[in-house]
Amino acid sequence: MSGHSKWSTIKRKKGKEDERRGKIFTKLIKEISVAARNGGGDPNSNPRLRSAVDAAKTANMPKDNIDRAIKKGTGELPGVQYEESIYEGYGPGGVALYIEVLTDNKNRTVGDIRHTLTKHGGRMAEAGSVAWMFSQRGHIYIDAEKYDEETVFLEATELGAEDIVKESGLHVVTTAAEDLSRVREGLEKKGIEISEAELAMMPASTIKLEERDAEKVLKLMEAIEDNEDVQRVSSNFDIDEEVMRKLESQ
Repeated sequence: MSGHSKWSTIKRKKGKEDERRGKIFTKLIKEISVAARNGGGDPNSNPRLRSAVDAAKTANMPKDNIDRAIKKGTGELPGVQYEESIYEGYGPGGVALYIEVLTDNKNRTVGDIRHTLTKHGGRMAEAGSVAWMFSQRGHIYIDAEKYDEETVFLEATELGAEDIVKESGLHVVTTAAEDLSRVREGLEKKGIEISEAELAMMPASTIKLEERDAEKVLKLMEAIEDNEDVQRVSSNFDIDEEVMRKLESQ
């Protein structure tokens, strides 16, 4: 399991999403606004906006908030103009970090990210040194306690999913980026409840971490995502299940 998916499942397992709901809403509003600005305000013809709106609904964001964010993006309402940036870096154990940002102040954001990396044993990298390792994929998360693995595998495979694995109490369904909404809707029509769906950067290969480095990397990932300008951070680490259980129990 790649760093991004493993990090996502750890956050859900430890309840990190609920603890930071305010920041999650802020990040979702930014993503909705930028998606609407770049591709128009109709989710049916704008896949990125559709994915962002679906994520907002899953997070229980009020419909009025979603509508306002779209209108700010299309210019129907005044709003802050956010710039998209990618920052690349390395963390403990030599893992690669791909950091996606939406900010209204690039100087502030890059300074904050550089400080966070240095504080947690990482460093910034030159543009392009990490990006080549990653490609965009869709991730769909399903509660493994509600649905058995065979059911999810058969239904997702029939819909064209690329991969299905079980990790930390969740079934993680991987799709091509352009198939995310279609596979999600197909699963929902078959009566399978989706915990969350998102577009994410997946690494071509992974680095397996020992417990000491794994703990450091997870703390670094959490610290980076605590920055409200950071939309998501992806990595190429892998962790053995035994180490994962120890970390999840902490």
